Amino acid sequence: MLFNSLTFVVFFTIVVTLYWSLHGWELRKNLLVVASYIFYGAWNPPFAALLFSTTCMDFWLGRQMAKAQGPHRKRRWLVASVCMNLSMLGFFKYGNFLLQNFQWSLARIGIVYQPPHLDILLPVGISFYTFHSLSYTLDIYRGVLQPTRSLRDFVLAVSFFPQLVAGPIVRAGDFLPQLRHPPRLKAGQFFWGLALMTLGLFEKTVLADTLLSGSADRVFDYAGPLVALDSWAGVLAFAGQIFFDFAGYSICAIGAALTLGFHLKDNFRFPYAAIGFSDFWRRWHISLSTFLRDYLYIPLGGNQVRPFRAALNLVIVMFLGGLWHGAAWTFVVWGLLHGSYLVIERVFRVLFEAKRWASTLPVRVLAGFATYAAVCVAWVFFRASDFTIASRMLGGMFGQHPHGDAIFTTRELLQIGSVTLALIAMHWAMRDDTFETAIMRLPHWAITVIGAAMACAVIFTQGNSNAFIYFQF
Repeated sequence: MLFNSLTFVVFFTIVVTLYWSLHGWELRKNLLVVASYIFYGAWNPPFAALLFSTTCMDFWLGRQMAKAQGPHRKRRWLVASVCMNLSMLGFFKYGNFLLQNFQWSLARIGIVYQPPHLDILLPVGISFYTFHSLSYTLDIYRGVLQPTRSLRDFVLAVSFFPQLVAGPIVRAGDFLPQLRHPPRLKAGQFFWGLALMTLGLFEKTVLADTLLSGSADRVFDYAGPLVALDSWAGVLAFAGQIFFDFAGYSICAIGAALTLGFHLKDNFRFPYAAIGFSDFWRRWHISLSTFLRDYLYIPLGGNQVRPFRAALNLVIVMFLGGLWHGAAWTFVVWGLLHGSYLVIERVFRVLFEAKRWASTLPVRVLAGFATYAAVCVAWVFFRASDFTIASRMLGGMFGQHPHGDAIFTTRELLQIGSVTLALIAMHWAMRDDTFETAIMRLPHWAITVIGAAMACAVIFTQGNSNAFIYFQF
């Protein structure tokens, strides 16, 4: 069930109406559990059973961990939780990928092996809800969360439908406390949630799908060499598309949760105005970057170890972050590129951060431009389906095909350029602000007019909309 579908509009309207009509808090929570499983089971009902079984297992493991005496016994229960969650994720998401690479490795030493093709259907959102559930046992082990006594509450924390299939990654420790007391229906909060949902759908259906996705697809699907202008235009189109697509979903999720009285943390904070790559990851997919920081980077030693080990930790974390996105080596290269960027940035900071000129406005603008350009280069590997396409794209971007083809019309180039410039300008204008603060500066009539215009644009472009990109992860 897609946010950008009439089916979801009907579903959401019924759920919200029933939710605020019920008086008992327990009844409301029961309704949300049923609604969340209907929402998820609409894709494939058996996978709802998989979601429920893994959630129940983590609930039980969390209780056993809390009862365990001594760190060694607690660690055993944690290992059981990690192995259970990652084995499910590994089988469904990486099963065929591992078999193909095992076959390739054997072929390198002269052994011919033809593995069976596992006809595995990837459960929608498994990467997200696995981390929702895993955060519960990890936080119990760290001593920052007490296990809940209510299986129903934990099931709801993992499966809450706004954030279930494409994030943000909501930790149980952030969501469970909100289930202790019933929220009040606040008109301002409710309508702000609807406004956020409208904005998110506008970013998805109008900006990502209608204005940018077609151009990105044309470039990355084109079989021949392209001139530099068209190559860069296609990559810029994808850079805008993936931001509007993923940020649009996150904003919809946050808005839908607000209409039900729940608060989810921001997942994006104007990332294309980042100055440096550590700044970029503080602004892009924040729920994933903080998850990897708290549960992987810091336990590995973080930056409290020798410089070489700290650099290696960054590369390991970004390697796994890339692999989390998909079972393909192109995603791994994307992650390794960002790991390398972070290491290089750290070296530059050691060498030049204390210099007076390093904090001047021209240097900061140049660093911001370089960050955006490097991020776009990495997006090539994220979007390309194989290394042949990635190589052809990079060759075009860096002038290796001066006599390549030009497939974009002037109108298409202007469309990509204007959307990209508007996006970057907006991010730079609000880089030190929150989105809510920026919006509240506008007069009420302007907010109303802009909201109505976005709603109309969403309705008129509804037929051009596609599934959200991050559903495949």
